[in-house]
Amino acid sequence: MQLKINRKPALFIEAKPLNDPLTDVKAITQIISYAVNDNVDWCILTNGVTYKVYRSSEKADAPNKLLYEISIDPKDSEEKSLHEIAEQFHRFSQDAMAKGVLDEIGEQIFTTAKVRKALDKLFFDPPRNFVKIVRSLITDETIKPQQVKDALKRLWAQSSDVEIPERKPEEDNAQKSAATVSKAGKFDEEHHIKDRPIEVVELYRTLDKYCRELAIESVRKQHLAKWISYKIGKAIFCCVHIHKNGLKIWLKLDYSDLNNPPDFVRDVTNIGHWGVGNIEIRIDSFDKLQQVKPLIRESFEKNR
Repeated sequence: MQLKINRKPALFIEAKPLNDPLTDVKAITQIISYAVNDNVDWCILTNGVTYKVYRSSEKADAPNKLLYEISIDPKDSEEKSLHEIAEQFHRFSQDAMAKGVLDEIGEQIFTTAKVRKALDKLFFDPPRNFVKIVRSLITDETIKPQQVKDALKRLWAQSSDVEIPERKPEEDNAQKSAATVSKAGKFDEEHHIKDRPIEVVELYRTLDKYCRELAIESVRKQHLAKWISYKIGKAIFCCVHIHKNGLKIWLKLDYSDLNNPPDFVRDVTNIGHWGVGNIEIRIDSFDKLQQVKPLIRESFEKNR
């Protein structure tokens, strides 16, 4: 099935049986190929309950073309309201497609993710020319190229999850093997972001950066089975669970102290939940994340 804008195909939709998990790589590749052949940039794979939105023109393996997904199953919707679910569906409505809403979101998310990966590589293993440029700007010839490389790693590690090797460069291969063994049986970031749509991962990256930069030298995070916690000293001020439809955040604040909070913030003081904190926030867009940043800072300040 196709959605047409001005008589031109703009969205390709393929329906699978209700019990189809929508995880078969061949099926994903097939629908994307159909979209590419018809010069359609966007396609949706659905079983009637879950809707997975792919950008067919994206330069990536088929599963990694997934921008976001929606589920109308109450078990998977993470207590989302009907309004919040409708907002996600509206992105590929005829009106929104005509306005280029999905194109704009896709361009920002996919480009940001690729630039982030490029910067990880640039700062973690800087090429000689880049180091030379940095040294020329420092105007201090006593600082050696290796010192510049080490400083670049330290600086980037403060705003990303790039791990700085403790061993010398010539021992990199041995270190990678040891790191793989040391992580066995433990939870790490990959445990939380694996198989998540790229928009959700980028939402998490933005939240993570914001939390850590509240106090770069003092904020610490811990990867647990179901959520990630952020601490200042011994006090947790923010927890996040990364699910397929967005983020769920818990902050150590009293709901009664909030001044006209958004409708996606709720009081969970007497409700069982994961994480630590009395308010719960559901995030499925950068706009919502921007709105709650003051609350995250408030939780940080009250618990530091």
